[in-house]
Amino acid sequence: MYYSYYYPYYQPMDRQNQQQLISNIAQAINGEYTAVQCYAKLIELAPTNEEKRQIREIRRDEEKHLRQFSRIYRSLTGRQPNPQQIEDCPTNYRRGIEAAFKDEQDTVDFYQDIAEQSTDPFIQQTFRRAASDEQNHGVWFLYFMTKRR
Repeated sequence: MYYSYYYPYYQPMDRQNQQQLISNIAQAINGEYTAVQCYAKLIELAPTNEEKRQIREIRRDEEKHLRQFSRIYRSLTGRQPNPQQIEDCPTNYRRGIEAAFKDEQDTVDFYQDIAEQSTDPFIQQTFRRAASDEQNHGVWFLYFMTKRR
Protein backbone atom coordinates (compact mmCIF):
# COMPACT_ATOMS: atom_id res chain seq x y z
CA MET A 1 0.00 0.00 0.00
CA TYR A 2 2.89 2.35 0.75
CA TYR A 3 4.15 2.18 -2.84
CA SER A 4 0.74 2.72 -4.42
CA TYR A 5 0.56 6.13 -2.73
CA TYR A 6 3.81 7.23 -4.36
CA TYR A 7 3.40 5.25 -7.57
CA PRO A 8 -0.24 5.61 -8.59
CA TYR A 9 0.31 3.84 -11.93
CA TYR A 10 0.09 0.53 -10.07
CA GLN A 11 -3.60 1.21 -9.40
CA PRO A 12 -5.91 -0.50 -11.90
CA MET A 13 -7.94 1.71 -14.23
CA ASP A 14 -11.71 1.78 -14.02
CA ARG A 15 -13.65 0.42 -17.01
CA GLN A 16 -14.59 3.82 -18.44
CA ASN A 17 -10.98 5.07 -18.38
CA GLN A 18 -9.79 1.77 -19.86
CA GLN A 19 -12.29 2.12 -22.74
CA GLN A 20 -11.17 5.72 -23.37
CA LEU A 21 -7.53 4.61 -23.41
CA ILE A 22 -8.34 1.85 -25.91
CA SER A 23 -10.24 4.33 -28.08
CA ASN A 24 -7.31 6.77 -28.02
CA ILE A 25 -4.86 4.01 -28.92
CA ALA A 26 -7.10 3.00 -31.84
CA GLN A 27 -7.07 6.64 -32.98
CA ALA A 28 -3.26 6.69 -32.67
CA ILE A 29 -3.07 3.52 -34.78
CA ASN A 30 -5.18 5.16 -37.49
CA GLY A 31 -3.00 8.27 -37.37
CA GLU A 32 0.20 6.25 -37.73
CA TYR A 33 -1.30 4.18 -40.56
CA THR A 34 -2.30 7.38 -42.35
CA ALA A 35 1.17 8.88 -41.86
CA VAL A 36 2.81 5.74 -43.29
CA GLN A 37 0.58 5.97 -46.40
CA CYS A 38 1.03 9.72 -46.90
CA TYR A 39 4.76 9.72 -46.28
CA ALA A 40 5.21 7.10 -49.00
CA LYS A 41 3.62 9.60 -51.42
CA LEU A 42 5.64 12.46 -49.93
CA ILE A 43 8.87 10.54 -50.61
CA GLU A 44 7.91 10.33 -54.30
CA LEU A 45 7.20 14.09 -54.39
CA ALA A 46 10.35 15.17 -52.52
CA PRO A 47 12.63 17.22 -54.76
CA THR A 48 16.00 16.16 -53.32
CA ASN A 49 17.63 12.91 -52.26
CA GLU A 50 18.32 14.39 -48.82
CA GLU A 51 14.61 15.05 -48.27
CA LYS A 52 13.65 11.63 -49.64
CA ARG A 53 16.14 9.95 -47.28
CA GLN A 54 14.93 11.87 -44.23
CA ILE A 55 11.24 11.27 -44.97
CA ARG A 56 12.03 7.54 -45.41
CA GLU A 57 13.60 7.56 -41.94
CA ILE A 58 10.55 9.36 -40.52
CA ARG A 59 8.28 6.82 -42.24
CA ARG A 60 10.24 3.96 -40.63
CA ASP A 61 9.61 5.55 -37.22
CA GLU A 62 5.90 5.76 -38.01
CA GLU A 63 5.87 2.07 -39.02
CA LYS A 64 7.56 1.22 -35.71
CA HIS A 65 4.94 3.23 -33.79
CA LEU A 66 2.18 1.47 -35.73
CA ARG A 67 3.60 -1.94 -34.72
CA GLN A 68 4.07 -0.93 -31.08
CA PHE A 69 0.61 0.59 -30.73
CA SER A 70 -0.97 -2.41 -32.45
CA ARG A 71 0.73 -4.76 -29.96
CA ILE A 72 -0.54 -2.66 -27.05
CA TYR A 73 -4.05 -2.62 -28.54
CA ARG A 74 -3.99 -6.43 -28.93
CA SER A 75 -2.79 -6.86 -25.35
CA LEU A 76 -5.60 -4.66 -24.02
CA THR A 77 -8.45 -5.97 -26.18
CA GLY A 78 -7.43 -9.43 -27.36
CA ARG A 79 -8.28 -8.25 -30.89
CA GLN A 80 -6.20 -7.27 -33.90
CA PRO A 81 -6.62 -3.56 -34.78
CA ASN A 82 -8.06 -2.66 -38.17
CA PRO A 83 -6.21 0.52 -39.19
CA GLN A 84 -8.06 3.02 -41.36
CA GLN A 85 -6.67 5.93 -43.35
CA ILE A 86 -8.31 8.95 -41.73
CA GLU A 87 -7.15 11.72 -44.09
CA ASP A 88 -6.38 12.10 -47.77
CA CYS A 89 -2.74 12.61 -48.63
CA PRO A 90 -1.79 15.92 -50.27
CA THR A 91 -0.63 15.59 -53.87
CA ASN A 92 1.63 18.65 -53.73
CA TYR A 93 4.97 18.51 -51.89
CA ARG A 94 4.67 21.92 -50.22
CA ARG A 95 1.14 21.20 -48.94
CA GLY A 96 2.30 17.73 -47.92
CA ILE A 97 5.13 18.94 -45.69
CA GLU A 98 2.90 21.65 -44.20
CA ALA A 99 0.23 19.06 -43.37
CA ALA A 100 2.88 16.69 -42.01
CA PHE A 101 4.34 19.41 -39.78
CA LYS A 102 0.95 20.31 -38.32
CA ASP A 103 0.01 16.66 -37.81
CA GLU A 104 3.31 15.85 -36.09
CA GLN A 105 2.91 18.78 -33.70
CA ASP A 106 -0.69 17.86 -32.83
CA THR A 107 0.34 14.25 -32.32
CA VAL A 108 2.99 15.16 -29.74
CA ASP A 109 0.32 16.50 -27.39
CA PHE A 110 -2.04 13.60 -28.07
CA TYR A 111 0.62 10.99 -27.28
CA GLN A 112 1.63 12.79 -24.10
CA ASP A 113 -2.03 12.76 -23.06
CA ILE A 114 -2.24 9.01 -23.69
CA ALA A 115 0.90 8.45 -21.61
CA GLU A 116 -0.63 10.43 -18.74
CA GLN A 117 -3.97 8.65 -19.08
CA SER A 118 -2.44 5.18 -18.81
CA THR A 119 -1.55 3.51 -15.53
CA ASP A 120 0.79 1.03 -17.24
CA PRO A 121 4.50 2.01 -17.20
CA PHE A 122 5.17 0.25 -20.54
CA ILE A 123 2.35 2.12 -22.29
CA GLN A 124 3.48 5.38 -20.70
CA GLN A 125 7.08 4.86 -21.86
CA THR A 126 6.03 3.80 -25.37
CA PHE A 127 3.85 6.86 -25.91
CA ARG A 128 6.35 9.27 -24.38
CA ARG A 129 9.05 7.94 -26.69
CA ALA A 130 6.69 8.20 -29.66
CA ALA A 131 5.85 11.81 -28.67
CA SER A 132 9.57 12.59 -28.67
CA ASP A 133 9.94 11.02 -32.13
CA GLU A 134 6.98 13.03 -33.43
CA GLN A 135 8.52 16.25 -32.14
CA ASN A 136 11.73 15.40 -33.97
CA HIS A 137 9.76 14.70 -37.16
CA GLY A 138 8.04 18.06 -36.83
CA VAL A 139 11.42 19.80 -36.70
CA TRP A 140 12.47 18.08 -39.94
CA PHE A 141 9.25 19.10 -41.71
CA LEU A 142 9.67 22.66 -40.44
CA TYR A 143 13.22 22.65 -41.84
CA PHE A 144 11.92 21.46 -45.23
CA MET A 145 9.20 24.14 -45.18
CA THR A 146 11.67 26.96 -44.49
CA LYS A 147 14.03 25.57 -47.13
CA ARG A 148 11.24 25.80 -49.74
CA ARG A 149 10.50 29.52 -49.14
